[in-house]
Amino acid sequence: MTHSPVVIGVDSSTQSTKALFADAATGKPLAVGRAPHRVDGSAGARETDPEDWWQALREAIAGGLKESGAPASAITGIAVSGQQHGLVVLGRDGRPLRPALLWNDTRSAPQAAALTAELGGPRAWTARTGSVPVAAVTAAKWWWLREHEPSTAAACTAVRLPHDFLTERLAGVAATDPGDASGTGWYSTATGAYDPEILELLGLGSELLPTVAATGGTRVGTLTAHAADFLGLPSGIAVAAGTGDNMSAAVGLGLGGAGLLDHPVLSLGTSGTVFAATRTRPANPALSGFAAADGGYLPLACTLNCTLAVDRIAALLGLDRDDAAPGGEAVLLPYLDGERTPDLPAASGLLTGLRHATTPRQLLGAAYEGAAVTVLRALDEVLRACGLDPDSPDVAARPLRLIGGGAQGRIWVETVRRLSGRPLVVPAGTELVAVGAAALAASAASGADPVAIAHDWGTGRGTELPPVERDLETWERVGSVLEHAAPSLLGRP
Repeated sequence: MTHSPVVIGVDSSTQSTKALFADAATGKPLAVGRAPHRVDGSAGARETDPEDWWQALREAIAGGLKESGAPASAITGIAVSGQQHGLVVLGRDGRPLRPALLWNDTRSAPQAAALTAELGGPRAWTARTGSVPVAAVTAAKWWWLREHEPSTAAACTAVRLPHDFLTERLAGVAATDPGDASGTGWYSTATGAYDPEILELLGLGSELLPTVAATGGTRVGTLTAHAADFLGLPSGIAVAAGTGDNMSAAVGLGLGGAGLLDHPVLSLGTSGTVFAATRTRPANPALSGFAAADGGYLPLACTLNCTLAVDRIAALLGLDRDDAAPGGEAVLLPYLDGERTPDLPAASGLLTGLRHATTPRQLLGAAYEGAAVTVLRALDEVLRACGLDPDSPDVAARPLRLIGGGAQGRIWVETVRRLSGRPLVVPAGTELVAVGAAALAASAASGADPVAIAHDWGTGRGTELPPVERDLETWERVGSVLEHAAPSLLGRP
């Protein structure tokens, strides 16, 4: 009995690995295998042993293979999408010299500020790389490593991003893609290559870095015999270059040159991100001007405090996450882990406007509103980076696609809808990062455009919600507190 070709899309995120088994022709999900990751650290530190990712990939593939019922011989391609920015340093034996510094490790904030100044300020960085260094960016983490663990940096023979590490384990090839590379701080979106002057500034040799493939769907090799034996798969399966998680989600939504351009996306996860696929190279110092996995661009803003921070407020109040009401006069900025957009790495949470009549449900609602306004303000900047006026009727009528775990939460959807005044689309697919990786895997196996593949699969379609009247009173109240509080949140007079 023959079986339709199957592809595996891997989402190696901060917290877990998910391996989506999908029909290569239709995109129909057959199974999703899962395995958790361990994240260690406190006081700004966030680290994971990269070997945990490799073991988690093995567990996730084993679970997905069993659940799917597909024979291993039917699998034709695999691609990894991974959490962006993390720093993996390898020794001569190809093994990690230390745990990976994750994207949300904020210890490198001073190094990010120093790097920004060294090259001439935010606009100089934007002109070269599309982005200004923040604590999350890999370049700042490398500089932190050189300052705090110089012997480890000196012993390093290879520097990888999280998804690069896994791709190399699969194919035995040191390869990355423009999308994830554009989050390192040493890749130039202006030239489409590593920036030699920045590498020199960082004391980082180009020979330590992976080759940049043309796109995330580029076939960079095949599954090695060793990897095949470890994962329980046949060798020779096509391995794609893969990409970062946000770029992969864009592919999964069918956004890019072969699909929808300049349509905004809001991802509600541990972090809140807003992005859009465009052909306009972004050059806004307030944003991450990433490359996209298909060769275009992906202007993006990321807030550290989203669903996890709001859930923490709910826990402190002893409430269920959906037991919330509009905040009334209360404003709560839930910056529990510092903040990235706006760039407030040392910030803590802020509560103001408290009254005798304020209820716990309103405080929780205020946390939702504070997080939502923060990320929606960033969305306006993303649209401007695409060359669009966010307030124009045409742009305001473009549906905002709501993805991530928060998109399944009633209060999150209601809050974003009320504060944005935009129509929403909540895609039916819930594993869009893995779906995008599956489309990249199908591209590596077939040679077809990955965005066109995902667009034909229809994975970006879902529930459509019409706009409601925008709550400008809450929008302006939260925005005013943020603007006036920012200096004190930064520790400035």
